[in-house]
Amino acid sequence: MDGCMGEGILINSFALVSYLPEPLSGFLDGLRSDLVRECRAKAHVTLLPPRPLRASAEDAWQELKAGLQDFQPFRVELGDIEIFPVTQVIYLSVGRGRAQLERMHLTLNAGRLQFGEPFLYHPHVTVAQDLEPGDVAAAADTAARRWREFPHRRDFTVDQLTFVQNTLENRWTDLAGCALDHSNISI
Repeated sequence: MDGCMGEGILINSFALVSYLPEPLSGFLDGLRSDLVRECRAKAHVTLLPPRPLRASAEDAWQELKAGLQDFQPFRVELGDIEIFPVTQVIYLSVGRGRAQLERMHLTLNAGRLQFGEPFLYHPHVTVAQDLEPGDVAAAADTAARRWREFPHRRDFTVDQLTFVQNTLENRWTDLAGCALDHSNISI
């Protein structure tokens, strides 16, 4: 789930994400905007990558909330700038918290939300994608330099998850939220 945020014609493509807090989010949103000018995505880590649903969004959301009952908030630490070799997506790696993200993904990718994903789940925070092949190396260098200069903590707590839906314009819309302390809220 790495499209831009906003309004549009909703399509059958859903994901589960955890948005990053400030100051990480502001820094990464700005970096992504600088590298991919037409995109204004909110910095996030994806727990369930985009997938179609064979049930209503409401039923899928209820199943997600039930699947999250055994999970507590946990820390995630961001690592280095890397590039996925096949897709040429530039991303921040995840160190601490990776195992918890993988366990959540394995648990939640079931039932109405089960989907045969095209790539093995790899926790990360996307920094840039859909660049021209000749621009990827320079963009990755810029991202790595600016990440080294980031003066704040590089970790955050995953304690709030957001169920999102994509649009024809590839702009993601928040549908519902769930706190890992088991108090669920709608957005």
